[in-house]
Amino acid sequence: MLTALTRAVSRSLGSCELTWHARQEIDIDLANEQHRQYERSLEDLGVRVISLPEQSEMPDAVFVEDPLIVFDEVAIITRMGVASRRAESESLAEAIAPFRPMRRLRDPATLDGGDVMRIGRDVFVGSSSRTNAEGFRQLKEELEPFGYSVRPVTVRGCLHLKSACCALGNDTILANTAWLDPEPLRNYGIIEVPADEPGAANILRIGNSVIMPACFPQTQKKIRTEGLDIRAVDISELMKAEAAVTCSSVIFRAA
Repeated sequence: MLTALTRAVSRSLGSCELTWHARQEIDIDLANEQHRQYERSLEDLGVRVISLPEQSEMPDAVFVEDPLIVFDEVAIITRMGVASRRAESESLAEAIAPFRPMRRLRDPATLDGGDVMRIGRDVFVGSSSRTNAEGFRQLKEELEPFGYSVRPVTVRGCLHLKSACCALGNDTILANTAWLDPEPLRNYGIIEVPADEPGAANILRIGNSVIMPACFPQTQKKIRTEGLDIRAVDISELMKAEAAVTCSSVIFRAA
């Protein structure tokens, strides 16, 4: 069945790593409630949620997508681009061990899971401030034996590749092409987000539904024209930590 690993919000979230946003005060109680609503949205769509306990001394630990990428055949423990986050990986390795064999990226590789977008057997990897060429090379080396095509995408002006684009289904990608080089995505249809909602491309499709932030109403209208249902979630406090809807879960199929 479709399964999601999530993690409770750290009480130290206010000390999170920031690259593009100015630091703002985060209401931790509200962030916790928003995260619980996010988990409930997953459950409402038939996803089994395995919620891991808080790691109070690891501010960014709620963002489980970055340390762990799960494919049908293997789980990849990444080596994140920010050294202060690398301790987050071990408990996620323990959590995924019953479901997948594991591989680990090695120094000098850096790679965040938010830079990896999979569409079928195509895997696109963002070249960003968090993911380097060696991270791309090692991921490619691990995945190509399973028949995946792994291609780099230049990212600019945002944190991760999935900040700029996400798979919408039916061979289409929702994207802000001002934040990436669209050439590697040329075999897919691109649906551009509105110019005044530049951060709206990060969405999470499950079945015929799309989970996305409630603060992007114009993009929601565009997605509805594709015949998809919208599950809008308020993640305003988490977004102060440069969060988006994909980064707070790792979703995979399990027996």
